[in-house]
Amino acid sequence: MLETTFAAVSAEQVRLTCGEEPGWFCRNVLEWTENRTLADVADFIIGKPLTILAILVIAWLVNRLARRGVKSMLRTLSSGAIQERVGAMRAAAPAALLQTQEHSLRSEQRIDALTSVLRSLITFVIYTVAIFMILGELGINLGPLIAGAGILGVALGFGAQSLVKDFLSGVFILVEDQFGVGDIVDLDNQTSGVVDAVSLRTTRLRSVDGTLWHVPNGEIRRVGNQSQHWSRALIDIEVAYDTDIDHAEAVIAKVADEIAREDADVIEQPEVWGVERLGANGVVIRLVVKTRPSEQFRVSRELRRRIKAVFEQEGIEIPFPQQTVWHREAPSRA
Repeated sequence: MLETTFAAVSAEQVRLTCGEEPGWFCRNVLEWTENRTLADVADFIIGKPLTILAILVIAWLVNRLARRGVKSMLRTLSSGAIQERVGAMRAAAPAALLQTQEHSLRSEQRIDALTSVLRSLITFVIYTVAIFMILGELGINLGPLIAGAGILGVALGFGAQSLVKDFLSGVFILVEDQFGVGDIVDLDNQTSGVVDAVSLRTTRLRSVDGTLWHVPNGEIRRVGNQSQHWSRALIDIEVAYDTDIDHAEAVIAKVADEIAREDADVIEQPEVWGVERLGANGVVIRLVVKTRPSEQFRVSRELRRRIKAVFEQEGIEIPFPQQTVWHREAPSRA
């Protein structure tokens, strides 16, 4: 009976002195000395600092492991798309494109950018949790703090929906390599130009007239990239209806072959696809030339210049709008 009473009293003393969840130092010092003041001092000087130190060490370890795993995860997410695109590049023009390793550099840049942002976010979350745990060890009531943080989070969530949408869209743009700095893109058939910068919130485009457009990533629904991996110069040449089509196609092919031999940015043999359409003023012949990224416009201009000069030498007419006017005189009255 005495031993049972002593054990019950001891448990009550431990609860009153050390709280509902007594620490190791507080409980053992109280059992050794039966001095509540000494037990409180030991817990405050030794027990809580060691607990706080353990929380910080665990947070540091978890943060290190998470930061290391982020880059590996991003490489895994993007590896499928990368291998598919590299395979397409290799099939298209192995010697001309793969030796520059441009795609690998862009991939590394994208992964580094995403890794930096996600690592910062993970570090913030882990150490925020650690701080709350430390405050709990110091005896601060976390209920009001957590409730206030929850209300603030809900308010920010409703107020920053577009910001979160832009952020997530920016992450997928970078992971999937939809476009990068220097690419020529058309966004939703509304804004086009050269990509000046890509961030997690916005994309900056420089249009042909020099206008710098800031486009929120969350507003981008469809992207047309005219310079990813390779480009194509698509040229429609119109000749008069009385022109010998075979002769015109041979002349166009000759000029294109000369360009291909002289210009290193042409990565495949040009192709004359033939008659594209019959227009109001002449016959349209289509020529296609595969080039390095973003070089299609320069190659197209040079091709048009040379084709015009050769057409003049060969006597091939480039048509212009014409109309036939019939003039009729009314019969004179006797």
